[in-house]
This record gives sequence, structure tokens and C-alpha cells, in this order.
Amino acid sequence: MDSLSYQIKTFGCKVNVYDSSMLQKRLEKSGFLMDGDSPIYILNTCAVTAEATQEAVKEVKRIKKKDPSSIVVVTGCAAQVDTTKFEESPVDLIVANSHKGLMESLIKQYINGELTQKVFKSNIFRKEDLEADGDLEAGHTRAFLKIQDGCNSFCTYCVIPFARGKSRALSVRHLVQRINEFYEQGLNEIVLTGVHVGDYEDIEDGKTLVLEDLLERVLNETQMPRIRLSSLEPRELSQRLLDIYGDDRMCPHFHMSIQCANTKVLADMRRKYTAQDVENALRAIYKTLKNPFVGMDVIAGFPGESDEEFQDTYSRLKSLPWTRIHVFPYSERPGTK
Repeated sequence: MDSLSYQIKTFGCKVNVYDSSMLQKRLEKSGFLMDGDSPIYILNTCAVTAEATQEAVKEVKRIKKKDPSSIVVVTGCAAQVDTTKFEESPVDLIVANSHKGLMESLIKQYINGELTQKVFKSNIFRKEDLEADGDLEAGHTRAFLKIQDGCNSFCTYCVIPFARGKSRALSVRHLVQRINEFYEQGLNEIVLTGVHVGDYEDIEDGKTLVLEDLLERVLNETQMPRIRLSSLEPRELSQRLLDIYGDDRMCPHFHMSIQCANTKVLADMRRKYTAQDVENALRAIYKTLKNPFVGMDVIAGFPGESDEEFQDTYSRLKSLPWTRIHVFPYSERPGTK
């Protein structure tokens, strides 16, 4: 067995794609070699729904059935919040988000027979770093750059704060420098991503900088031809932010994390906006920009949602402009209200 030959499978969001590219760079610096026929499988998991965790558990079983001698390591959000699901599977190592930075060391110790446990997990809310780096998206001339991680919202349905920890961000100076480095490598597009990018905040010379400040600095201090931003909530779509999108280098691509368009259900979800805010945000995008792409997430069947409240969301969204909608059923997650 070539003990340092590995492959990574990524589940879930763009933040996980970023994290996998960061992990790949670290592993290769430690002597690991990516190989499609490798004996080491690293699954970077998602936990946004119970089905996402189950998909990863099935993948563990599939790999072990095909190759019992393989080493299967699970990491990511599901490893952090659904740990017991994997303990019940034939997985070899569980490296939660809290310990992801130790991945290469833990795998080497496992191979050398130096570990006495297979679960490595601690309180994610004590994690301060973002493991800042990232890399090119395979086969493309763009890169994902994580500007922020974690979330402080604690919506009543969402497990992500328990998987990712508190909101924390990289400095504007660091991000501008990183984008300039990517540009020098020949990239023509950067995707600014995070768990809750609307929470972005940096302190520079005693001044608080927010997402709009970051974007303005990126436009003014880099030559990156295309800049793309990940998910926003309706109240985070300020007029200042829309004005920034007037720059041709900003891709007019929006992913609006609305979840619902009924005010009572939004309150039950502990979302910090109303149905009117949803309507205002969608109309503002189409009023301000030409031919935008607007995608949305919507949860159906939230606990307590009545037929009338569901119909209110349906009718409101039917009357509004948007491009694509991702509807998924409510999924009960551990630790949420």
C-alpha cells in the first residue's frame, strides 16, 4: 500500500469546496499524493439536512464494501454534529471541523498505529481560525476565497453554527493581497464565499469594515476581472451594495437565502426579516441591474407552518421576479430548537 496516496470527495456547499482545496494543499505539502486509485479516502461532509449526513454514511459503507483494506476518514460539518452516525459505520477516522487543521498529522499517526481513538472532536465555538488559504477550482480559471466562517444567527432549524462555530472573518488587507496573488497566477474570477458573508466584519486602524467596504477595496485595489459573491439575506442587500454591483466586474449573480416568504413562519425560524423584506430585495435587484441571475433557497413543511402560510409564500414568490428556486423539505437537525 502506498500509504500517502489519497483522494477527497466533497459534499455540500462552496465553503466545503474551498475547505477541500485548502486541505489538498496542506496534504501535498506533507508528502501526500492525490491518486484516483488511492487507499485513503477523505470525505468532507455536509450536515445541512439529515439526508446529507446519510449520503456520507452510505459512501463510507460503499467504499469499505468495495475495498475493506481502505482507510476512510470523514471530516466536515456532519463529522462535527452527527458524529455518532459515523461511529456506527465502518469509518476509520472521524476528524471534526474543530480538528480539521490536524488532518495530515492524524492520518500519519493512524497509518503508524499510534492512535488509541478514532474520534477527534472538541467545542467548535472555541475555534478562532479560518484555516485561510484556498486554491483554484479544479479545471477552471477561478478560485474560491473564504472571507468568513461560522454564524451567530442560530436560526431555529439550522445546525450550521454547531458545525462551524462563531462568526469570524479574514482581514480586508489579507483578502486583497490574496486576490492580487490569484490574479498574478492568471485567474480571471474570484468567488468570495463564507457561511454567512453578510456577517463579514473587520477592524482596521480602529475602524469597523463591513462587506461593502471589502468589495469596494477589492474593486479599487485589485485588477481581478470578475468578482462573484455567495449567499445573502434580504436585509443584507443594501442600496450601497446594489450600487457596487453597478461595476461591470461584479457578476450580477445573487443567491438569496430567504427560506420562506411568510412573516410569521420567518419569525418562527428566527430569521431577522419579514416577507416584505423578501419582496423589497427581489424587486430592488431587478430594478437596479440588467439581466441579473437570482437563485433562492426555500424550506417547505417547517414545523407549525399552516396551509395558509405555505400558500402565502407560494403566491408571493409567484408574483416576484427571480431565476431559480431550490425548494427542500424541513429536516430535523441535532441541537436546534
